[in-house]
Amino acid sequence: MQLKETFANVKAASRSLALLTDTQRNEILNAVADAVIEHKERILAANVKDLAKMDEANPLYDRLQLTDKRLADIAADMRNVASLPSPLGHITKEKTLPNGLRLHRVSVPFGVIGQIYEARPNVTFDVFSLCFKSGNACVLKGGSDADLSNQAAVELIHEVLEQHGVNPVVVTLLPATHEATGELLNAVGYVDLCIPRGGRRLIDFVRDTARIPVIETGAGVVNTYFDKDGDLQMGRDIICNAKTRRVSVCNALDCLIVHESRLGELYQLVEPLHEHKVTLYADGPAYQLLLGQYPDVLLKPATSESFGTEFMDNKLAICTVTSLDEAIAHIDRYGSGHSEAIITQNEAAARRFQQDVDAACVYWNAPTSFTDGAQFGMGAEIGISTQKLGPRGPMALEEITTYKWLIEGAGQVRPQ
Repeated sequence: MQLKETFANVKAASRSLALLTDTQRNEILNAVADAVIEHKERILAANVKDLAKMDEANPLYDRLQLTDKRLADIAADMRNVASLPSPLGHITKEKTLPNGLRLHRVSVPFGVIGQIYEARPNVTFDVFSLCFKSGNACVLKGGSDADLSNQAAVELIHEVLEQHGVNPVVVTLLPATHEATGELLNAVGYVDLCIPRGGRRLIDFVRDTARIPVIETGAGVVNTYFDKDGDLQMGRDIICNAKTRRVSVCNALDCLIVHESRLGELYQLVEPLHEHKVTLYADGPAYQLLLGQYPDVLLKPATSESFGTEFMDNKLAICTVTSLDEAIAHIDRYGSGHSEAIITQNEAAARRFQQDVDAACVYWNAPTSFTDGAQFGMGAEIGISTQKLGPRGPMALEEITTYKWLIEGAGQVRPQ
């Protein structure tokens, strides 16, 4: 397989996006949102075929599944992106030098953004909307599990683009093969930035293989610390929401850290998880207290692999600590830099936690399920960056633009 010509075509087509006004971009985004609702049966039919090939017990099944409501949410997010201010053409810095040269730093698109993702067809629409609004072309490499759903989505987008006189190549879906992934990661000179979105194995492979710039996203080993001064009812609500809202997503809770002074209330804290059939992997002190209270079939002793695992399933580890320092140390050892939370009524403890925990998003008395571009008011997201170089946390319009310097002179020359 040789995709060099495909990448060259996308690169060439990306330049035409600069000719569109923000009004035209918004009109097209709204038209695609309308088409998603109008032709939802096409998308759902393709999705059903993908789902038929996956075991319902697979944690990725929920990520793969599209429904009327999820398509309505996708369309709403796209309209939201269209309503946001353009991220392009902003003067982010300006000054005049002593020699009279005038400098302006202006926001511009990257050009071509490649996204590699797994069984999440909603990502196809998210990436398109954010890239199109920000003037970027996109090369999509979805997983084989969602290939028919992705094809249906891109076909619909192409139809709308053609109706509006836009070259559909600006949204290109690659074959769902490992070979295509390799070629994308080596598309030097054609793809300006690659954003992988998936589990740790995918992220590691992309980082270790790519010859084009990469922003790491996705993998989330998420912890929540219930402090000695935590409110019990608040803790119950936050922990249940963080764990069970959608267990397969990267902001879902993986480990509950509990101060030893609150172990007597541990069953009350995790009781709501029983209804969702969440299996608990509890350390020694927690296991002994839950034994005979939490259902035996859903309670197991923690092992060395229980902590630092992104479960993406109805599973939760529990760790007992003796202090805030120990909780922070646990997160430092096992966290992935994605999202962490503390539940406490002690402001000093909360501020200390937020200052010392090294993660993209650090919460106080709120669930990590809010780590999401749409929830942050960004319209949608292209991923959650867990690295420190460049964007960090939810990435949306502003995060997928770069800048260039514009310099105006009046004949000045640099001294010899």
